[in-house]
Amino acid sequence: MTHPVRWLTEKIAITGQIGPEHVQGLADMGFKSIICNRPDNEYGPGQPTAESIRQQAEAIGLQFAFLPVSGDGGSARDAQEMGKLLASHPAPILSYCYSGGRCMALIGNAARMGLPIPA
Repeated sequence: MTHPVRWLTEKIAITGQIGPEHVQGLADMGFKSIICNRPDNEYGPGQPTAESIRQQAEAIGLQFAFLPVSGDGGSARDAQEMGKLLASHPAPILSYCYSGGRCMALIGNAARMGLPIPA
C-alpha cells in the first residue's frame, strides 16, 4: 500500500486508496470491515473500483460498505450514514478514500453530531 494505516481509535483506522491486492494484508492486520468513501473513477478510470475491493473482501469474510462522498468531506447526511456504518459493522474497521482525509472528516462530523463512534 502506498498510504499508511492511521488509527483514530482502537477500533477505527483510515488510509488512502487501496486495491484488491491489499485486502488480505488488511485482514491479516485484524480488520473485520472496510468502508470505501471514494467515488469510483474520481480522477479517471485508473483507480480500483469499490466493487473489485468488495469482491475480494467478501471472498475472505470481511464486511464491506460503499459510501462515496465528495472530496470536501461530504454532507451532514453523509456523516450520519457514516455513523450508522461504524455502529453496524464489526470492528476493527478500515475506512479509505483518496488520501484518508474525507474519511477523517466524515468520522469527525459524525462524532460532533453525537453519533456513537467505536472507541
